[in-house]
Amino acid sequence: MSIPLLPGERTPTRRVYFALVTGCTLSSLLLGVSAIFMAVNHVGVHWAALCLIACVAFDGLDGALARRLGVASPFGAQMDSLADMCAFGVAAPVVVYAWLAGSAPAALIVPACALVAVCAAIRLARFNVSPKDGRFFCGVPTTMAAAVLALGTLIAPVMPAGVRVAAVALLALAMVSTFPYAKLARLLRLPPWLLVLPAVGALLDYRLTFAGVVVAYLASGPVLWLRQRHA
Repeated sequence: MSIPLLPGERTPTRRVYFALVTGCTLSSLLLGVSAIFMAVNHVGVHWAALCLIACVAFDGLDGALARRLGVASPFGAQMDSLADMCAFGVAAPVVVYAWLAGSAPAALIVPACALVAVCAAIRLARFNVSPKDGRFFCGVPTTMAAAVLALGTLIAPVMPAGVRVAAVALLALAMVSTFPYAKLARLLRLPPWLLVLPAVGALLDYRLTFAGVVVAYLASGPVLWLRQRHA
């Protein structure tokens, strides 16, 4: 039995909208594949990281367009999850491995990068079957983790290689944690001075500011969890 990919009225306009949204999802998948090719063929790890950042942009765009244009569907949700696994669960750790290779023993780098893939798969599967919370993520989302890994590759904060490997493993574990992490809409409602502070810090030392923002966000999950427990 044929199952329609686009539920509801199948007008030409809705079909075009559906094709546009699906194109965004496939663009994320193809950019993830391109990042892998660039990383393994030594084309340039920075170009591969830029592809990952583009994946993040398309991942946010397809969902927003699907909801706004009224063409959200179970097929689209499954396609999005598969594209996310390719881009954020496979391409991201491959790019990070290419970045860290030679700076630390392979016996440390390989398990840390493999952990990213494993945790991303668990995080995406858990997200697909869990009730949605409009305020918080349960664990760090794969999209955000991949964005941090890609930006870390581009910015290359000054720290020992062992610390970088440990940070990759910690970020992977944060994806499968049950700590609540605020969504972007809630972060934008923070006091203005808190939003300006990172911008000012970036002008002084963008590497240190990037590391500080990432640490603050990762720490916010356990802090929110403790506050909820004692509320």
